[in-house]
Amino acid sequence: MIDHVSVQVNDLAASSAFYAAVLAPLGGRRLVDEGDAVGYGTDRPSFWLSVKQSPEPAAEVHFAFTAATRDEVHAFHAAATAAGAETVHAPRVWAEYHENYFAVFVRDPDDNNVEAVCHAPQG
Repeated sequence: MIDHVSVQVNDLAASSAFYAAVLAPLGGRRLVDEGDAVGYGTDRPSFWLSVKQSPEPAAEVHFAFTAATRDEVHAFHAAATAAGAETVHAPRVWAEYHENYFAVFVRDPDDNNVEAVCHAPQG
């Protein structure tokens, strides 16, 4: 249903470095660099970062990236913490969502709640 999403950031260089690191374990990479905006994806840009234009503080957003395996969730977490991210919730099963919902939640450089989630059973 969603074709792409764009997030405004305070420091494009810092956010670009963070997302390059955490999206790599999920197969994502920078596909477009327009100077004041960058686009990430696997085959086309579906996640965009752009320089925040408004002087007002941005509201926190939450978004989740799909991981094919639980190992990818762990790799996302390792990349995020290596990049200095705060862990909001360590990788675990969130049975209240469904029995195979395995996810980790971290903070990006703009304090957004970023998740990597795998819906497949362990194995």
